[in-house]
Amino acid sequence: MNNISVTDWYRQFVRLQVHPGDLCIDATMGNGNDTALLCQLTGPDGLVLAFDIQEKALSATRHRLDALGIPENYHLILASHESMEDHAAPDSVSCIIFNLGYLPGGDHSTCTHADSSLRAIRKGLRLLKQGGLMTVCIYSGQDTGFEERDAVLDFVRTLDSRKYLVIQSEYVNRPNHPPIPVLIIKL
Repeated sequence: MNNISVTDWYRQFVRLQVHPGDLCIDATMGNGNDTALLCQLTGPDGLVLAFDIQEKALSATRHRLDALGIPENYHLILASHESMEDHAAPDSVSCIIFNLGYLPGGDHSTCTHADSSLRAIRKGLRLLKQGGLMTVCIYSGQDTGFEERDAVLDFVRTLDSRKYLVIQSEYVNRPNHPPIPVLIIKL
């Protein structure tokens, strides 16, 4: 078995979850890797809403999607992930992906923060349809990452177990604060 990255791990669950025609959200589009995956899985009849506050992220994602020949089944939105409720109805989204931290290769001073991420996660939970999946990958080694990690993990532990299944995984033998993936399934 090869070394499995945290993104490889949660994407296995995303591939099981997302079907052609689904509505999905990439809450933190970054360089567009998850946006591309969601677009491929939802197919031409699906829709992917991808959010980021940095024009650089939109540009990188648009370039990636064009290079892959992805059909125009997406909207790239220059806005905070907190605004996702303005673009999707409650109980309509199959999958939402969050990668918390900063844009890989980008300015580390522009990153996600606990308060806005928690508001976005709460909104996202309302948007998920029954059986829907939210993935939250927490990168915590820099800037405000530890505060955000602790706040998000504290929050997901309080979710009603009759309404949500929460699974947290972690690398237990990796140095330097490896990312922590969390899966939330709306029951």
